Amino acid sequence: MTYLLIPSISIILPVINEADGIVDALRPLQSLRHEGIAEIIVVDGGSRDDTVSLATAWADAVIQARPGRGRQMNAGAALATGKIFLFLHADTRLPDDAAQAIRNAVGSGASWGRFDVVIAGSLAGLSMVATMMNWRSRLTGIATGDQAIFVTRELFTRVGGFPGIPLMEDITLSETLCSLVKPACLRQRVVTSGRRWEKHGLWQTIIKMWWLRLRFHFGADPICLAREYGYAVSE
Repeated sequence: MTYLLIPSISIILPVINEADGIVDALRPLQSLRHEGIAEIIVVDGGSRDDTVSLATAWADAVIQARPGRGRQMNAGAALATGKIFLFLHADTRLPDDAAQAIRNAVGSGASWGRFDVVIAGSLAGLSMVATMMNWRSRLTGIATGDQAIFVTRELFTRVGGFPGIPLMEDITLSETLCSLVKPACLRQRVVTSGRRWEKHGLWQTIIKMWWLRLRFHFGADPICLAREYGYAVSE
């Protein structure tokens, strides 16, 4: 497959109350516009700060959706024109060659994938957490939103998009995708914020996240889990 035949990419960012960092998140994406990026779509979940007004100058579209990353990303995908969707958290930064890496993966036959991750922060142990995340993902095929999941429009539509749940939407989607086709596990690294680990403590955060995931696996209510995690969610 040649470069010209590689489909364009829509970057979709779900946000809520990200005024402090939204410009820093969107500004680096502008340089990707000449590399096959169709558009940058920001999906706000009801911010009460200046997120929307600050994002407007840097995005092709800023839209509203019910809060919850899954719902917000589905709303962005419904508007997107690209043939590949790249779902990016507001506190995650792409590598300079992200678009080319995705094009190469899709050009080699991949239908979805994710990046390796580095966790930014001064807390000891964050590099260990990132290494564990990368290896776990590589072994299981399961990806998290921090790893910048990308998926072709065709496959995303086929599986019905993200589930409309407020937590574990990334795990659930990647499990569904992985049951159909293996992901492209890119070794290029995104950089994500370590603010949650730094705020709540390294091991406390690891234990809490695994405890929530275990309970989700056994059928716990995602809304209750999301509130316990710290998300403000609606029914």
